[in-house]
Amino acid sequence: MNTLILEQANMHKGSLILINRMHPVFEEPAEDMLIPADHRHPDILLERRAAAMYAALIHSLDGGERIVPVSGYRTKKEQETIYTESMRENGEEFTRKYVAYPNHSEHQTGLAIDVGEQKEEIDFIRPDFPYTGICQEFRLKAARYGFIERYPQGKEAITGIAHEPWHFRYVGYPHAELIRKHQFTLEEYTEFVKSFPYGREHLLFEADGQTAEIFYVHALSSPTVRIDIPSGARCEVSGNNVDGFVATVWRKNG
Repeated sequence: MNTLILEQANMHKGSLILINRMHPVFEEPAEDMLIPADHRHPDILLERRAAAMYAALIHSLDGGERIVPVSGYRTKKEQETIYTESMRENGEEFTRKYVAYPNHSEHQTGLAIDVGEQKEEIDFIRPDFPYTGICQEFRLKAARYGFIERYPQGKEAITGIAHEPWHFRYVGYPHAELIRKHQFTLEEYTEFVKSFPYGREHLLFEADGQTAEIFYVHALSSPTVRIDIPSGARCEVSGNNVDGFVATVWRKNG
């Protein structure tokens, strides 16, 4: 067995961090961790892994000319500008529905991207991304590449944001598949994983001849937490930005 030491200070980092009105951004990605999501749009950046998976998803659809990245990483200052301008131009009700308050926006993490169907004119705040054609193909394949539709219809009371069919969030695989399967929001998935704490029954997900063992690690009671991982197993750990970590341990079947 190998022992991993998880530091409470890292609880706000990783692909599964929950960002919403209750849980702010604690740390924005370093500049060298951001790259273009699409080489045709070099100013729209994502965190490196999210960008690579977005590019792979677009390539799988041959959709680069039909799906356009509209907005990716934003600094706090950029989010403040967007919020202020929307309040002035669109009013408070619209802005609270569709624009996250500064320091509470997923766009500041580099893990969120707004996409639109290629058109002559594209609305920056609400790009058209219908549930038909290439856009729906993107949506149906997104989970396999680690992306979820972050703000689904009917879940507004949970997310605090209106339905946004254009906004996708990278959470990684297999978490995106589990969220899709259970029709969860990220808020609901964050709570769901807590039902599988370290040292007790873990959540299992099988795919491609491997099993992912997923479990929650509470981190508020100590500056560091130790967990044991089987030797040779691939392990990914993300903070949840709330109270702990989510660990995913991959093992080959057979």
